[in-house]
Amino acid sequence: MTVRDPVCGMDIEPRSAFALREHMRQTFYFCSQSCVEQFDKDPHHFVTTSATTGFNPERTLSRIELPVADLPFYKPVPSLESGLLALDGIHDVVTNAGAGVLRVEYDPQLATIPQMAAVVRSAGFQVGGTNAKIGIENLRCASCVMFIEGELKSTPGVLSATVNIATQEASVDYLPQKTTLAQLNAAIETWGYKPRPSMSDAPVDKQEEAHAREYSRLMKMFWFAAIVSVPVLLFAYPQYVPLIRDLSMETIRWSWVLSAIATLPVLFYSGYDFFTGAWAAFKHRSANMNTLIALGTGAAWLYSTFAVAFPSVFPEGTSEPFYDVVAVVIALVVLGQALELRAKGQSSSAIKKLLGLQAKTARVIRDGKEMDLPVEEVLVGDVIQVRPGEKIPVDGVIVEGSSAVDESMLTGESLPVSKKKGDEVIGATLNKTGAFKFRTTKVGKDTALAQIVKMVQDAQNSKAPIARLADTVSGYFVPIVMILAVWTFVIWFVIGPQPQLVYALVTSVTVLIIACPCALGLATPMSLMVGIGKGAENGILIRSGEALQTARAIQIVVLDKTGTITKGKPELTDVVVSDQSSVNSDQLLKVAASVERVSEHPLAQAIVESAQARKLELSDVQDFEAIPGHGVSAKVEGRGILIGNLKLMNRENIALGSLEEQSKSLADDGKTPMFIAIDNKAAGIIAVADTVKEDSAEAIKALQSMGIEVVMITGDNRRTAEAIARKVGVKRVLAEVLPEEKANEIKKLQSKVESQKSGDLRPSTFNVVAMVGDGINDAPALAQADVGLAIGTGTDVAIEASDITLIKGSLKGVVTAIEVSRATMKNIYQNLVGAFFYNVLGVPVAMGVLFPFFGLLLSPLIAGAAMAFSSVTVVGNANRLRGFKPKFSVR
Repeated sequence: MTVRDPVCGMDIEPRSAFALREHMRQTFYFCSQSCVEQFDKDPHHFVTTSATTGFNPERTLSRIELPVADLPFYKPVPSLESGLLALDGIHDVVTNAGAGVLRVEYDPQLATIPQMAAVVRSAGFQVGGTNAKIGIENLRCASCVMFIEGELKSTPGVLSATVNIATQEASVDYLPQKTTLAQLNAAIETWGYKPRPSMSDAPVDKQEEAHAREYSRLMKMFWFAAIVSVPVLLFAYPQYVPLIRDLSMETIRWSWVLSAIATLPVLFYSGYDFFTGAWAAFKHRSANMNTLIALGTGAAWLYSTFAVAFPSVFPEGTSEPFYDVVAVVIALVVLGQALELRAKGQSSSAIKKLLGLQAKTARVIRDGKEMDLPVEEVLVGDVIQVRPGEKIPVDGVIVEGSSAVDESMLTGESLPVSKKKGDEVIGATLNKTGAFKFRTTKVGKDTALAQIVKMVQDAQNSKAPIARLADTVSGYFVPIVMILAVWTFVIWFVIGPQPQLVYALVTSVTVLIIACPCALGLATPMSLMVGIGKGAENGILIRSGEALQTARAIQIVVLDKTGTITKGKPELTDVVVSDQSSVNSDQLLKVAASVERVSEHPLAQAIVESAQARKLELSDVQDFEAIPGHGVSAKVEGRGILIGNLKLMNRENIALGSLEEQSKSLADDGKTPMFIAIDNKAAGIIAVADTVKEDSAEAIKALQSMGIEVVMITGDNRRTAEAIARKVGVKRVLAEVLPEEKANEIKKLQSKVESQKSGDLRPSTFNVVAMVGDGINDAPALAQADVGLAIGTGTDVAIEASDITLIKGSLKGVVTAIEVSRATMKNIYQNLVGAFFYNVLGVPVAMGVLFPFFGLLLSPLIAGAAMAFSSVTVVGNANRLRGFKPKFSVR
């Protein structure tokens, strides 16, 4: 065997080589010192995919810096680097965590930037760069979606691109140093579509205006085609129409000439979108839905015109025209598109509702004067006056006054929330009773409402994995239909009855017209748009179609204890007075709160707040002393007070009597008991605990009734954890788990082996696990889980790492999220099955399979109507989701 010197290209025996070098996991052999020196100066210049294929001086490596948003933080980097190196054509990966970038050397002929970005995302990281949303005018062709996405992804610097036929928008992540918006627009234009500004960020009235304008355009095109269709239809079948059947053949032939002229503007005005779209596809040597309509109607018009101009060329009985097919089919398809557009407008009602919540004006105080300004002119730091019954225009912090605020638009909680000085208020919520002033902290696109709208829009523009399958099928569907149309023509022309040419033409045109890839292409995005919108209405923010699809299959839900099952804040739960004590419960609490007011212990605040809630007047404290590991001592109103654990009582030789047993019972319930002694005599116990949220047990029971195993994970000791688990009905507890180990526990639950150990035998090789958490320490586990759900009242890091955000801090949101997912996916499957069977049954019928048995042949007119309304049916079925009602109503 010989190898080739990568520098000079000479074939040499490996054993007789002058020298060898190892580079990029390849071995290179050299014939001379000169070749070795040249290689050592710039080895990348000579690297090829195989050392034995050798000489390729033209191929050079490209280098790129990929920005990774959360690179320095909580996720492991080795899996990211190994994932990239596993791609063909990747030669080196260097991580610069400080700068937040990956430096990648790659062969652009083998590896693409979108492939690298996909690996980064699959490793749980977010790729940096810029996102652009680009509107695409008149995008209704499902098979075009795949072509436009491919064109965008092939543009240098594009990280990812998705095109959504439901919203008629492309969402593109790209590196601005590598490409420009003009290049992205040019990529869309190459497929015959006109880019326009995205309507997602436009005000509701602008969106509705654009929607109405497009609907009006389609309806004008329909009415023009429909009006022309009436006389054309009458003269297409003269033998069935009174008066016309009495006309001479010569007159009828002249009417056909007029039909040819009249249907030309139908083709090029009403059918403009079809022909321009077909031409753009033809230039790329591909075909789409527009190709089918353009071919079918164009062939019918050309055949008809040729038959009218040269009737003697055709066999007897075959020279009658089909201008009615041209006019009526285009009219019906355009009508279908208009109805589909109107139904789509209803599908996006959730976004319109959210945007409609925004206040239009704000009462701003500047230079001591109140002035009403449009909300767009409010600046960060402005002071705004809000009166009873008014909407709060933007986010901020109260600086004067107090009130009760209805935050149901954000949290779904119908009870108003009390607000006082220093509390945050959120834009678009409703002020109920009092008046207050607040200083703005977030305006414009930074407000909570704007972020929610953006998240919902991003999710609606994303794709579920099942949608990608539908797009792929749609891409192959059109060429298959065209092949079937050719076969149909040939079969009917060769073995069909007389007049064979007419039968061949009619059946092949019918096949072209009835096939509808649009129904397949619309099946998923329309349902996603409605489903994600319904989630938002119920306080569930779903980040992507993939998260929504995965949530349907959740088998195990892991709940973090603190802040998720519990309130995450200690509260006073019990005040136990000793039988021998001379004080009652209020007096005991007053004494304890007076002492704890001075303390810095984490549980002290809960005792003080409870006393204040009971309107107890606290006393001054003297001689306060903290006793590490034991408790505190102090004097209140001249009496010596001890508050602490059993060790403190034993140290001071205080007899506890029955209080010791009562403290054990409280501890078994997950509470923290503290003994109180007054003047060296046991007075009682106060117990504090992180209490369970009111609706946690009900939500967990609902999850279990859905066939989902619920697991609790916590860093607390097992005794406390199991006490909480008993209260809420959780049977499996993972206690004393360190924050960094939570992700590993999720990984174990995802494996079948671990589930079998716990007695849960499932047929799959892995489990679909959801993690619900709220803290920074939950972020790795949220990222590791198949679906991460973050409590909206939690930290930004947890929310960022999650797939679904529950705006309200209730576990009922988990139930609702899964219900939304299941309802949406059921709707998607209904759409896909309906669209699939429509095409599977419709195309063979159009080909004429029923003719030999029943003498039935499908008319192109009926085929056009069926094709048009198949898409409308899919959109209509998606709109049924708007009636979805969750098990737990948030209103």
